[in-house]
Amino acid sequence: MTSPAKPEAFEKNLERLDAIVQQLEDADLPLEKALHLYEEGMKLSEVCHKQLQEAEGRVQILMKKAGGKVVAEPFEPEESEES
Repeated sequence: MTSPAKPEAFEKNLERLDAIVQQLEDADLPLEKALHLYEEGMKLSEVCHKQLQEAEGRVQILMKKAGGKVVAEPFEPEESEES
C-alpha cells in the first residue's frame, strides 16, 4: 500500500509558477503549449493559496485571558525598527 504523494513545498510551487509566467510572456509560444502552461499555473496558484491559508491558520498565539481561559489570537509580526 502506497501513501498519497506529499504536496510540494510552497517555495517550490511558487518557483514553478514564476517559471510558467516567464514562459507565457514569450510571444513565440505555440497556443497549445500556452494553454497547457496556463492550466498548470492556475492549479499551482490554487495550491499556493491553500498553503498560505493553512500557514496563516497555524500561525496563532495562545493568549491566557482573565479567568484562566486560553484563546487563540492571530499572529501579528512586529514592525522592524530598522525601517
